[in-house]
Amino acid sequence: MSTTAAAPAALDGIKVLDLSRVLAGPWCTQILADLGADVVKIERPGVGDDTRHWGPPFLKDADGRDTDQATYFTACNRNKRSVTVDMASPDGQALLKKMAADADILVENFKTGGLAQYGLDYASLREINPRLIYCSVTGFGHDGPHAQRAGYDLMIQATSGMMSITGRPDSEPGGGPLRVGVALTDLFTGVYASSAILAALHVRSQSGVGQHIDMALLDVGMAILANQASAFLNTGVAPQRQGNTHPSLAPYQDFATQDGSMLLAIGNNGQFERFCEAAGHADWAKDARFATNTLRVKHRGVLIPMMEEVTRTRTTAEWIALLEDKAVPCGPINDIGQAFQDDQVKARGLAVTLPREAGDGIAAITGVASPLRLSATPPVLRRAPPALGQHTDEVLAEAGFDAAQIAALRERGVI
Repeated sequence: MSTTAAAPAALDGIKVLDLSRVLAGPWCTQILADLGADVVKIERPGVGDDTRHWGPPFLKDADGRDTDQATYFTACNRNKRSVTVDMASPDGQALLKKMAADADILVENFKTGGLAQYGLDYASLREINPRLIYCSVTGFGHDGPHAQRAGYDLMIQATSGMMSITGRPDSEPGGGPLRVGVALTDLFTGVYASSAILAALHVRSQSGVGQHIDMALLDVGMAILANQASAFLNTGVAPQRQGNTHPSLAPYQDFATQDGSMLLAIGNNGQFERFCEAAGHADWAKDARFATNTLRVKHRGVLIPMMEEVTRTRTTAEWIALLEDKAVPCGPINDIGQAFQDDQVKARGLAVTLPREAGDGIAAITGVASPLRLSATPPVLRRAPPALGQHTDEVLAEAGFDAAQIAALRERGVI
């Protein structure tokens, strides 16, 4: 369970300079921020992170009216402080170098070599701060023939083969490649990046020296193909789209019910036997064609239609009630609104609202709680996603700038 700011946090005292934007980098730094790191998000003056403008939908003000601030940004920028800096200006570069000298971690997602022109690349900042852990997130990595290409989640889902295994077969109505409903590659890249950073922190605790982390969306996109990639690499046969069915398990898919659909995720023979008995067809479990999972996969064309004839005879709720105490994995297929109304989701406190005091008419922002549950040092909720530049004066004052110096920087358009 996430706690309030007064509780101890795993990464207390760790300073993160966040030069990333959109999703993969910000997702990584939000994980670090939830664990207690002080994350300072650097944004372009007057513009900010691209996702601040990726709407609709937009945040509502206190009167329920749309603002000009997109909800997308709030998904991955909780617990951060926003500072606006023009890194194209020499003064802005000097300011960021000063901040990097005092940072433990820097995360950026510029194109390969893009920060060298500002003296903010790893080679330059390592000279200033040898302890710095510098994480670069790019589409295709820092070497190879495509290193200079920009990378976007949808492009990686297509390039990696993810879309080739997502959706219904071409032969079925609605068939064809589909993207996953969220930017899965970006999100996994953020998770992998945070893991790599934590590993680098551990190494630094022993060596005293930081290192560079090269995170590529393409690498992650290939890695998360998981069993599907393993199937190809060890058989030479490329997996195909098969809708909601599973290439290696049956029955493991959606089933029509009397009032909609439900999901059955039967992963072993015992679960199949208990389902058959509860459904009034204990004979199916004794049928030689369905005796093992491998046989059920082989004969799914016979088994699934037989099952659907039966699943249509009860409502989804009736099936869940029937199977719940028999250890047969079964559940509804919720929309997101229904998911947040689920009793277990509520019990786990997975929707969290944080007040925001930015003077922009937005009183509070609601998001999804961190799934990281540490018993002694749980994630800490300090701040709602910030308004653009909300903490510029505060952070610069901590860096040693007085009010006159901050005013002068603002006058020159540096901040």
